Amino acid sequence: MILPLTPEAFASLADVIDGWLADFLSTNEQVLAVDHGGPGECGAGERRWYVRMAGDEKDFTTVWLTLGQRTLRYETYVLPSPPQASSVIYETVLRRNNSLIGCHYAIGDEDAIYLRGELAAALLDHAELDRVIGTLFVEVERTFGSLVHLAFARRPD
Repeated sequence: MILPLTPEAFASLADVIDGWLADFLSTNEQVLAVDHGGPGECGAGERRWYVRMAGDEKDFTTVWLTLGQRTLRYETYVLPSPPQASSVIYETVLRRNNSLIGCHYAIGDEDAIYLRGELAAALLDHAELDRVIGTLFVEVERTFGSLVHLAFARRPD
């Protein structure tokens, strides 16, 4: 069982995230913005950040990080609910899940496609933050074009 963080450990991990994100922003020109989530977006005992990056396949990828008492949750929006070929798209992302480490494709409440993951807060360090952000960004860049083509390609009349 993962025990909740003490208030001191929680504050320390929030400082680790703040410091890493500030450094990431200052050293990576693809990073366009780093900020905290707005008031009321988090539950009690949570803090939230977002990282907005410029991409080639997808104009922007925004990764949300949510530090809770036990875990760091992370996610990025990939694609809106596919208007066509949804079964092919869902099969494609489910098959992609088989080769992903530390994240997975998921379908949101509005049937949009997300990449999500979670790790024990106690394991959080600069290397894990780099892996999390890098994995989500690379996976979106790798698959976005083909998913858009499947979801929004015009069918011959």
